[in-house]
Amino acid sequence: MAKGALPGFRDFYPQEFAERDYLLKHWRDVARRFAFVEYDGPPLEPLDLYTKKSGDEIVGQLYNFTDKGGREISLRPEMTPTFARMVAARANALRKPVRWFSVPQLFRYERQQKGRLREHFQLNVDIVGEVDVAADAELLSVAIEIVRVLGLTQNDVRARISDRRLLRALLATLGVSEEQSGGVFAVIDKIERQPLDISREKLSALGLADGVVERIIGLTGRVSLDGLRAEYGADAAVNECLGELGRYFDCLDALGVGAWAELDLKIVRGLAYYTGIVFELFDAHGEFRAICGGGRYDTLLKSLGGVDLPALGFGMGDVVLGELLRHRGLMPATLAGPDYWVAYSEPAQRAEAMRVSQALRRAGASVEYALRPQQLGRQLKAASAAGAPEAVILREDGTLILKSLASGEERTVRLSEGRLV
Repeated sequence: MAKGALPGFRDFYPQEFAERDYLLKHWRDVARRFAFVEYDGPPLEPLDLYTKKSGDEIVGQLYNFTDKGGREISLRPEMTPTFARMVAARANALRKPVRWFSVPQLFRYERQQKGRLREHFQLNVDIVGEVDVAADAELLSVAIEIVRVLGLTQNDVRARISDRRLLRALLATLGVSEEQSGGVFAVIDKIERQPLDISREKLSALGLADGVVERIIGLTGRVSLDGLRAEYGADAAVNECLGELGRYFDCLDALGVGAWAELDLKIVRGLAYYTGIVFELFDAHGEFRAICGGGRYDTLLKSLGGVDLPALGFGMGDVVLGELLRHRGLMPATLAGPDYWVAYSEPAQRAEAMRVSQALRRAGASVEYALRPQQLGRQLKAASAAGAPEAVILREDGTLILKSLASGEERTVRLSEGRLV
């Protein structure tokens, strides 16, 4: 008995492939409208490209092995290290800011669960060489435009935004040391996925007083720039961060996406390389995992490629987005059929059906015909089953009839330069 796909991997039958293609076409279309250009890299990379960025602990999440040349390599679990390596290699020759996107297939050896598999396709959009918050706003507007063109609204999807510099400055005003802040970030990152009492216990275990713990918990609730400015604005570092975030939200308004966005200091992004503004897009009803996430990583290119350039980017996977669109009834339900089905009455007409089909194809139409002679009625049933809206019927006298398979309406046509007129 034939076995199915490996756990966490997918077979893409034509319907599933059509859904994947639907997403990827929208990804590419929106990215290109924002003047990003596409690139790609190898699916295999040296293992140390990932351990250098994330530490040896990431190895447990990778499909890694020793190749026949004795090299330690891995299937790519994410695209950002490859992107950083490629940009660093030609940094001096590239026009700034760099605006690149890619649609790689990524692989992670982790527990399969809702919204997370061991492989997925992911849109990566990155900007390199710009420090102004307008770049951060431009990046988020790409992600929002994608979900908008797929039929989702601000009532379906929310962009939750934070700034790691702001959170670090706020913690400093509360007396949290640099050594303690990493642990606090880890607790905040998981605060929605564990009971609040557990979060309090973990914060207390870092040596924080009860009053400080409660103020940190308060920062993870509903906050606003004005509210934070009133409570913490006397601190110069906090005030500077709030000013930059204010300019960022002004840019979002100018781009017409401000209504999708809200400040949420719970968003810290688990990857340690983020340095500034970060964001995640979520289903507004809380039924799914994050749709996408990203932010500014100004030091990563220097650590991976030795080139000191500011950078920012996001990743959007196909799994959660596809689940959300299906749940909302926004994923196309049927495969596209051929534009025409060429049918014929007599076996001797098959060669002529082939010539007509090929002429239509060379003019750009999608065309199918019966590969072996069949009764005309059976051909028309096959045409309907294939999803063709119209059939071109070859009559015995050589005329062509264009028949609507929905209404049954017919009209005589002729073939001119590959087109029916």
